[in-house]
Amino acid sequence: MYEDYNNYENQNHYQGGSTGDSTANQSDNTSGPSGMYGHGPTDENPQYRYASYQVNRSYVPEEPKKTSKKKGGFVKKAAVCVSLGLLFGVFAGTGFYGVNLIADKVNDVTGSTSQNQNTESQKPVTTTTASQNSVLSYGSGGVENAVMAKASVLDASGVAENVMPSVVSITNMYTQTIQSFWGQRGEYQNESSGSGIIVGENDSELLIATNNHVVSDSDSLSVQFIDGSVAEAQLKGAQSDVDLAVIAVDLNDLSAETKGQIKVAVLGDSEQLKVGEPAIAIGNSLGYGQSVTSGVISALNREVTVDNVTNELIQTDAAINPGNSGGALLNINGEVIGINAVKYSSAEVEGMGYAIPISTAQPIIDELMNRETKKKVAEADGSYLGISGIDVTAEVSNAYGMPIGIYVAQVVEGSAAANAGIARGCIITSFDGQSVRAMSELQDLMQYYAAGTTVDVTIQQGSAEGYVEKNISVTLGRKTS
Repeated sequence: MYEDYNNYENQNHYQGGSTGDSTANQSDNTSGPSGMYGHGPTDENPQYRYASYQVNRSYVPEEPKKTSKKKGGFVKKAAVCVSLGLLFGVFAGTGFYGVNLIADKVNDVTGSTSQNQNTESQKPVTTTTASQNSVLSYGSGGVENAVMAKASVLDASGVAENVMPSVVSITNMYTQTIQSFWGQRGEYQNESSGSGIIVGENDSELLIATNNHVVSDSDSLSVQFIDGSVAEAQLKGAQSDVDLAVIAVDLNDLSAETKGQIKVAVLGDSEQLKVGEPAIAIGNSLGYGQSVTSGVISALNREVTVDNVTNELIQTDAAINPGNSGGALLNINGEVIGINAVKYSSAEVEGMGYAIPISTAQPIIDELMNRETKKKVAEADGSYLGISGIDVTAEVSNAYGMPIGIYVAQVVEGSAAANAGIARGCIITSFDGQSVRAMSELQDLMQYYAAGTTVDVTIQQGSAEGYVEKNISVTLGRKTS
């Protein structure tokens, strides 16, 4: 079976170098970090794309073409507009009068809700959850609740004003490798944009939840806040199999003015969502800064596969644009009910965006928030595992009955992997408690570990009964050039 798999790999995949410095064939110069928006469709999932925005600074837009207008066109259009306006005035007056009567009745029997948020630091750090008593339901109640729901969708200004201080823009600077037609490779600095949600703080850091694909493969990360100030961020932890990550900003890097304007988001309960209820999305669309879109919850528990990762997501028709990844999907109370991640991209499709349910994400975020902050080590202290690996994708997993992870095709004699007992044929699925599904993920992760560091590596070993999971302690070697 392994020989067949190696033949398959030679046609479709790449083999990671034993020093961890080999690179995949990335001839598509529109592709950003792994999983970023901009990748072309795949055979497995031709339309689902991560909603992150990759900036191509070498692109120069063409000047718009000037078009001539026919004489008299404006007069005709004006006459039509006046006629339509008169008709609108006749019918709209009666319609608005009827709506006002219903709205007055609703105002007599409903009141406003408010929430007080406790921002006091706690150890361990946990996210802030909304009170169950503050959640409004529109599953019943007839005309009154229907009018309230409709009004909430049409006017999201209150939610936006309250929640925008909790949403940030994230910029990921990364190195992009491009191969020319003649086989020459070049490395270029590029950037991508996404969003994040402030979910907590500890004694020294502000903690921000986002998507893993927003921050993966980064050389550096920066965060822009509601007041326009920018600060450097570091990776706290990530889980690629659920596309979640937490990054940290040093509180000393924030001014008193910025601290006074930002706030920690309140997390809702996605388990209580109902199809058809209002939904509001806030995120860094196209890298321009925060913008607001609104719609409804279109469906729940949709299975969506992107880059060989399948998760059950919330579907919404609130516009999820490139750059929205990692941003907030909210209910009408301004509580986070999802983390925007994916859009369905097709000329025939409109209004199909997807978010990770917050009830699924919250326990993972809480665990990532309490990890030790990672900082990239100096190149001279770089670590070395000592394997060549092949990605076991979902397609390969289904075809060969293998766990998704990194198939160890070769182990360097005397290396850290060899000394720890990792052998050819093993499949690495986790490194220091963080899931790894591709050689590029492992290479990116090892940038945070110095030579001599001891970590736990989870492998799957083949046996007569199938693959058996095993945890191995590995002391990393020193990376050589």
